[in-house]
This record gives sequence, structure tokens and C-alpha cells, in this order.
Amino acid sequence: MNLWDTRAKHLDNYIENHLLPDTTFKKEIGNAIHIIASFLKERCFQEKKKLVRVSKVVKGGSSGKGTALKGCSDADLVVFLSDLKSYQDQIDRRGEFIDEIRKQLEECKREKEWMFDIKFEVNKWSNPRVLGFTMRSTKISQWVEFDVLPAFDVLGQVTENLRPDPQVYIKLKWTLNGGEFSTCFTELQKRFLKQRCTKLKSLIRLVKHWYKMCKEKMEGSLPPQYAVELLTVYAWEQGSKLDQFSTAEGFLTVLTLIKKYQELMIYWTVNYDIHNETIANHLYHQLRKHRPVILDPADPTGDVGGGKKWSWDKLAQEAELWSTASCFQNLDGSFVQPWNVPVSKNLLWSVYVCVCVRVCVCLCVRGGYTCDTPMDSGILCLCTTSSPSLMVI
Repeated sequence: MNLWDTRAKHLDNYIENHLLPDTTFKKEIGNAIHIIASFLKERCFQEKKKLVRVSKVVKGGSSGKGTALKGCSDADLVVFLSDLKSYQDQIDRRGEFIDEIRKQLEECKREKEWMFDIKFEVNKWSNPRVLGFTMRSTKISQWVEFDVLPAFDVLGQVTENLRPDPQVYIKLKWTLNGGEFSTCFTELQKRFLKQRCTKLKSLIRLVKHWYKMCKEKMEGSLPPQYAVELLTVYAWEQGSKLDQFSTAEGFLTVLTLIKKYQELMIYWTVNYDIHNETIANHLYHQLRKHRPVILDPADPTGDVGGGKKWSWDKLAQEAELWSTASCFQNLDGSFVQPWNVPVSKNLLWSVYVCVCVRVCVCLCVRGGYTCDTPMDSGILCLCTTSSPSLMVI
């Protein structure tokens, strides 16, 4: 039975039977990832003239987050290199390291032709950010797609629940394309999703499956899949927060949010120190952008909502159509109801002193005006400001 015709009560069974990777599949993907990760750490940069230390190789994407779909044989590997000392280094030298990784993979293929085969994607960019290829070996029965991305190890050792040093974000190049350095924060993206309850991950799989069906039938640039993943987490956080919940209600809530895309303003501060003036000001400007705004919880420069950048309207039309699907019907014919979830988060505010004019103001991401109440009046004004001359108190 297809997703549309699956009744609400049976959605969990649909996910288990059609979307969850089976044990054999997961083992083969794991073997493929182990082969490439070991190659990157133990061989790729071991020549005497090219001695580069690989500080770590991190599995990203759906495989790393624990939300992979059945039959999707792809893997992202972020390789953190000791020679990359800054964000600018990552831009300037990533092509150099991608060329070296490709060269070493080709040599490895020649040496082990009987047990190892690889096909590279055509890359037209002079300074590519990713090396794409498919790989097969005697340990796996199918081709596995890989994206390998060199990155600056700005985080160092990542431990559970530890918030990054504010300097990590202060030094980000906020003026570049949003999310340019998202690979640097792969571990935080993984941590944000991987620690979630099993059923939420299943809901994410269902939403991703629906998204992929939409993408196959639509032309134009849809929002990134990561955006709908984050919307799913937000829907659960605001509407349920329980380990056990109605999958149909959660799914319908995500579609309802997509239909209201022009109102969305969603962000998390689990990794950002909003008491830091520089970070607070950057977030202030990010959240004033054209909606939808959905900030990457690991990288505040990455707005995966994108405003008018992507065709949210097409996805919203499909969400409207699917709102009448049988998968939202109970056995008695009634329809489930979405959770009551706000389209934007409550906005945080911090009290500031405007040094240049000595007035008490409140920086609030609603944006607006500057109050002229004198500081010595003893009145705390909860107004808004766009003044550039601020310091935290």
C-alpha cells in the first residue's frame, strides 16, 4: 500500500516496512564508510612530502544523524585536516586537498583492482568544496555514493552538551553565502538530531520520504531537505515532546507549517551564546530577513528557510493537497488534527545601553526604533533599536 492510502493508525507500520534500512543494508553501508574513512586517516596523506594530519573523519548526512532511508546508499564524510588553520584556509585550500584525495583513491584502485572499484563524478568547479564518487568493493554488493568534504577543525573535541566557544561563531565570515562553513559544524548537526527519541527519527524519515516524492514530480528549486528535517524537530518540540506520539498528527503538523511558510521564523540557541554582543547582533540581523527563516542550530549563518530563495510555494501546494490524504484519516473516517504549534518562536530580548546617546534601550529581534528616555530617569524601557553602538549590561 502506498503512503497516501495508508490509514493514520498504520503509519508506524508503513515506516517500519518501507522506510527503515534493514540490518544487512546498514552493515554494507557501514563497511563502505569504514573503508573510505580508514583510507583517509591511514593512507591518503602519508607520503613524506605530503605529511598532513587528519584530526578526524566524521560521518555526516542521514547516516550520521541516524535518519537514513531504506535504499538510499549515500554517505557524507567530512575530513578535518590539521593544515587548515582558519575558515579562509578552508576556502583557499580545499581544492588542493580534494585533488590529493582523488589522486590517492585512483592509485588505490589500481593497486587493488580485483577488490576495489571507484567512479568519480564530473566536477566543473575550479575550487570545488566536495569530492563526489561511487565506490564498490568485495565487502559490499552495491555501489555506494560518497561526498567527501575537507574542513577546518574549528571545534576540536566535541563533547555532549558542551556549547562551543563564542569565538567559533564570532570569527565566522557572515558576509559569505549562508552555510558556507556548515561542514565545520557537522558534529553539532549530528548531535542535534541523533540524541532525539527513536520515534521522532521515524517521523523525520516519513517527512523525508514525502519530500523526495514531491521533488520527483516538481520542477524548480525546492527548499533543502535539511529545512524540512528541522521543521519536523520544531513541530515535535512545540507540539509534543513525548517519546510516544501520533505519527499522523506529527506529519500533518509539519505539512501545516509548510503551508504557512511565509510566516515561519524558527531558530535554536543550544549552541549560540546569545549574551555575547557580536553573536546577538548577527542573530538579530539574520532573524529580520524575509521569511521563511529557519536557522541551522549548528551554524547561525545558515538560513535553510532562505526567504524567497527557494520554491516554498510549490512545496506548500503539495502540502495542501496531501492534507486530505487517507494517511490522516482514522478508521472511522474522521481526520486527525495537527498539534497547536506557533509559526515563529518567542523572540528573545536583552537589555543594552546605547553609549553614543546615553539612553536605555532593549534590543529585540522584532526591530524598530530607539527610545529617548534618559538613563538617569530610572525607567527601564522595553523598546527596540537598530543602533550599531551597543554594549551588553
